[in-house]
Amino acid sequence: MATRKATIERKSKETHIKVILDVDGRGDRTDIKTGLAFLDHMIELFAFHGLFDLELEVLKSDTKIDIHHTNEDIGIVLGKAFKQALSDKAGIRRFGGAGAPMESTLARVIIDISGRGYFKLNVEDDKILQLKNKDEYSLTYLEHFLESFAHALGATLTVTIQNASDDVHTNVEAVFKALGLALDQATQIDPRREGIIPSTKGIID
Repeated sequence: MATRKATIERKSKETHIKVILDVDGRGDRTDIKTGLAFLDHMIELFAFHGLFDLELEVLKSDTKIDIHHTNEDIGIVLGKAFKQALSDKAGIRRFGGAGAPMESTLARVIIDISGRGYFKLNVEDDKILQLKNKDEYSLTYLEHFLESFAHALGATLTVTIQNASDDVHTNVEAVFKALGLALDQATQIDPRREGIIPSTKGIID
């Protein structure tokens, strides 16, 4: 099997971000430096449970204003890294789905690496979207991150949070764990389709 690795560096007026990714890793070889301690922890969980080896560094940001651009741009660069590493998507399972519980909260993630970027977050009460933790992170920021990730990767991504907690950390951690598990499924090579692009169109772009 070809090595599925990528190095992406993206510079804008707001941010400068570099990612080095190995899709076929172990998940315990990570170095995450976003400048946002909470997001570092979430991305480490994502990589660990997805078995991805990942280095991610924010070399420049405008977090002195707020975390909006940095949060979104990390999602963009991470999505582009997966898109590059997966190349023409030959042999991948394409679809993945997983759930991760944390206390009474359950996050479910369904992903289709279809070439079409789309994201939907389902919650039982929209009021939880505005809750923030001590690092100012909220489910609204999670929405922005995942939407950026889905569009940059070219994936249809649906996330559902059941029994959402008043603790933002609980909700977001469950989602990142489930995302890692689901993306691991979707990116695995199906031996029955090795070398075959998993689309009746013969292309995923």
